[in-house]
Amino acid sequence: METIKIGIIGAGGIASILADTMVKMPDVELIGIASRSIEKAQEFAARFSIKKAYGTYEEMVKDPEIELIYIATPHSEHCKNAKLCLENGKHVLCEKSFAANYEQAKEMITLAEEKNLLITEAMWIRYMPMVETIKKVLSSGVIGEPMTLTANLCYLISKKPRLIEPELAGGALLDVGVYTLNFASLIFGDEITDIQSSVIKTETGIDAQNCITLCYPGGKMAVLNSSLRVLSDRQGIIYGTKGFMVIENINNFETIKVYDVGRKLIESYERPEQISGYEYQITASAKAIKNGWIECPQMPHKATLDIMKIMDELRKQWGIQYPFES
Repeated sequence: METIKIGIIGAGGIASILADTMVKMPDVELIGIASRSIEKAQEFAARFSIKKAYGTYEEMVKDPEIELIYIATPHSEHCKNAKLCLENGKHVLCEKSFAANYEQAKEMITLAEEKNLLITEAMWIRYMPMVETIKKVLSSGVIGEPMTLTANLCYLISKKPRLIEPELAGGALLDVGVYTLNFASLIFGDEITDIQSSVIKTETGIDAQNCITLCYPGGKMAVLNSSLRVLSDRQGIIYGTKGFMVIENINNFETIKVYDVGRKLIESYERPEQISGYEYQITASAKAIKNGWIECPQMPHKATLDIMKIMDELRKQWGIQYPFES
């Protein structure tokens, strides 16, 4: 595959992991970093030997050398940043959550379709090889028909400003809860018959922790938990009519352990060696661009939009509206 030339918008923690990953990938050339501060961009560029640093996002999108831009800014900025990239002919890989709400997500995808450019959500677990392993185990029938799943993702991150400020579309749901929703989507799909939930809010009025119950056709159910205030085991468990499977770390699948009807461990799988796990979404994006696709099959636009709709409904149930939403 030809080398793809990439730029990053935003110079925070996620951008650092992505940069460290990309510099170790043979078919990727990370050539630019853009920040609202030229000093921050230059420091980031020096750290990862990136040849171009930009003090504005507008400078980067005007650079004809860059093909794909990774957006690593707060949730509240994704729509504006993505539109800037697309309007200037750049393909987009946008950090999760894809947007602050469904309306923004639809606007971003519609513009990409009009421009015939790739836009895809950087929901990195969707692109990982372990997804295929999970699906293979389920299709084998070893645990029977999966009927219930639980998933939790909780971190001690309540002190991070971008996660507690309503102006930045903060909250547990859009930052970590989105992983639990994607895990449920991978297993049970996106046809949901009922959504019930509970929430505990921060002093700033966004969700500090939440519990979500989704019901699906055929009597299937997902129970999901996420929080900014506590530490969890990050497990996803799929319960079937003949057994169950435990997936360690739904934020970067580590192991899959399969148990029979007697709760005896019968199969175990470990993830393949990886750089960081972020490389798979980069490779998938490069392949999509090469093939002229405007979406990645691992993370279809429909799945992104369906999950944004669910998150909008949950926030409606909780009475949470961001200041920039009408």
